[in-house]
Formats: sequence, C-alpha cells, structure tokens
Amino acid sequence: MFGDLLGNLQKQQEELQQKLAGIFVEAEAGDGAVTVKAGADLHIENIRINPTKVDVSDREQLEDLLVVALNRALELARQEAATESNKLLGNLLPGGMDQLFK
Repeated sequence: MFGDLLGNLQKQQEELQQKLAGIFVEAEAGDGAVTVKAGADLHIENIRINPTKVDVSDREQLEDLLVVALNRALELARQEAATESNKLLGNLLPGGMDQLFK
C-alpha cells in the first residue's frame, strides 16, 4: 500500500518538475528598462535590457534595476510553483482534505 503511494508520489513529483520547467513568467523594472523571464522551476531564462530606457553606462542604476526585476520574476515564479504544487497535493489527498492546506 505505502509502496504504491510513495511510487505514485515520486511520479507526481517528477511530473510536477517537468511542468514547472515549462511555465514562464516575466517581470520588469524601470518601466521596461530591464525585463527578466524566469521559469517556475526558479531558473532565469532570459534578461533583456532596453538601452532606450536606461543609461547602460550608469552601472549602479543598471544593477539596481536588475535586482528589482530578478526579485520580481522569482517571486512570480514561486507563486506559480506554489499553485502547481497545491494542485498536485489536491490530487493526492482524499476528497476535501486539500482544503486543510489553503
């Protein structure tokens, strides 16, 4: 019984990781000066810097914008991951018990 449950849980976890790797979010800072694309598996996919909206020679400003955009993107990615994890938990628990974790 527990072997089946643990095997199913491991399979579900692997499927969740694959799903998270395919979910992306974007966040920006400085009114689009810096845009960061992150995966829900918490990896950074891409960073775009719009040179028409930021002085790329102003290193301190660029660093600040990067930090803000990265943190925003990672927070959105964590939210997506939590949503997907809750769906998985809801599928594993007997009817109604998933409400205990909301």
